[in-house]
Amino acid sequence: MTEPFAGGTYIIELCSGELRRWRYLGPDARSQIWWRDVESGREFTESSVMYAWQIVRKQDD
Repeated sequence: MTEPFAGGTYIIELCSGELRRWRYLGPDARSQIWWRDVESGREFTESSVMYAWQIVRKQDD
């Protein structure tokens, strides 16, 4: 998969097999990569995620 683009929503598979919808917010001024969980509204950086995950596909808008 190519690099995600800011504002895009992606289907994410967690190591548990659970599928989540995350919106890619992009990097901040310190190069931290930010995401938002669509269901919970919580925002987080990739480095703060404590489990394995992967992008399955981009969700069509």
